[in-house]
Amino acid sequence: MNARLHCRPGQPAQLARGAWREDSKDAMDQTDLHAHSTMPSLVAAFESLRAGYAREPMPDLKRRLGWLASLHALVRDNADRFADAVDRDFGHRSNDETRLLEIFPTLEGIRHNRKHLPQWMQPESRGVSVFFQPGRAKLMPQPLGVVGVIVPWNYPIYLSIGPLAAALAAGNRVMLKMSELTPATNELLAELLAQRFRPDEVAVLGGDAEVGKAFAGLPFDHLMFTGSTAIGRSVMQSAAQHLTPVTLELGGKSPAIVGPGFPVAKAAERIMAGKLLNAGQTCIAPDYALVPASQVEGFVAAAKQFVAEAYPSILKSPDYTSMATHRQFHRMVDYLNEARAKGAKVVPLAAGRAKEPDAKTRRVPPVIVLDAPADLHLMRHEIFGPILPVVPYMGLDEAIAYVNARPRPLALYYFDHDQSRIDRVLARTVSGGVTINDTLLHIAQDDLPFGGVGPSGMGHYHGREGFATFSKMKPVFHQSRMNGMALFKPPYGTAFRSLLGVLIRR
Repeated sequence: MNARLHCRPGQPAQLARGAWREDSKDAMDQTDLHAHSTMPSLVAAFESLRAGYAREPMPDLKRRLGWLASLHALVRDNADRFADAVDRDFGHRSNDETRLLEIFPTLEGIRHNRKHLPQWMQPESRGVSVFFQPGRAKLMPQPLGVVGVIVPWNYPIYLSIGPLAAALAAGNRVMLKMSELTPATNELLAELLAQRFRPDEVAVLGGDAEVGKAFAGLPFDHLMFTGSTAIGRSVMQSAAQHLTPVTLELGGKSPAIVGPGFPVAKAAERIMAGKLLNAGQTCIAPDYALVPASQVEGFVAAAKQFVAEAYPSILKSPDYTSMATHRQFHRMVDYLNEARAKGAKVVPLAAGRAKEPDAKTRRVPPVIVLDAPADLHLMRHEIFGPILPVVPYMGLDEAIAYVNARPRPLALYYFDHDQSRIDRVLARTVSGGVTINDTLLHIAQDDLPFGGVGPSGMGHYHGREGFATFSKMKPVFHQSRMNGMALFKPPYGTAFRSLLGVLIRR
């Protein structure tokens, strides 16, 4: 076992304190994963992965492609089972939506890794200063060792298998910590991975917040966390004990700006489509919309039209997702009650009795909030649900200033056909990623890195950047047989000083 883990088998590593439970009131029993959710099992799983890495620190291309092929078959052949498991965990999530948002992009990401891995694994030649020629320099990709991945509840397939594929492509062993709020998905994933991977290659753990703390405190060679900004801070504190490098995929309030002159009905349709996938429980969902003041009324009307067409019976529609937990449901209700109490205008987008949240099914019909005071919780915190504040603006510079006065978001969406204005928004705002004239789609481009900035995260993965994140891009200099380094060795004399003077004065 790696000497950095200062605990005996059966003892958890010591951890930094921190608030950890994402949804403590909704913690679910995970007896199905009990064998992997105790502290001794956590350490034992880590030791097994570390031993596997020690036996095979540099898996070859054939080995890695075999891992990725197994992972691809696992997802493809069990798509229906995964969709059913996620549906059970959420109370209701459309199987079609799970296939669209989780199965399809997961398979595409694995295919992208398989296609490009032979190229990524090749050492990259780098230039050598004229004074050190004919030496050679290169970057050599090398597996880091054991990678830990902390998976959130909102996309348990895509956000577990996506990072797993990237880490395996880079040649690592991987340990997944699944959310306690997705027990059915966790059980299925653990079962399927155990059929295709050895315990010293991939491990899956469930468990509660205490297990999550212990997990983050293990001496991984890299730790990836997807979740809230608040818990991301605690993860980083725990990882700091071992100086473990981290990739944090967080969230924040991602704006959608409707540019002057862009067809407002088209913008509303695309913004609402992105907002209501997974009932807004998406880290890059549009969190609020900035709309020209003269077009707000048209935006609201178009949003109502979209909801009527997409979800004609929203409390019964098989396509509309429930809030994943009771706590999520009541958080949405509390946000709306506070907005009404403080004078905001809450505009239901569904008609009739379907306007009101239903506690039994945990469905929250979509609403737009107008004239929202800045101190509302929904204006200060990531909403993560089907509530869309709409903020009017008079000029584009005012909209840009509004975005820049707030923490840098994970995503930004801008709707415009004027290239000069598009360039202005891109140049004057900072965000994790951008989609122009639509929402969410930048995350599905496997050749683009995905990641946040500042409060919305740090580090990147997806595609080549994912391979690089989970690799040590090791610089190597190869000295040639014939070289001039003897001229620079002591004892220093007149010839050395003359030569050094020439080099410094260049």
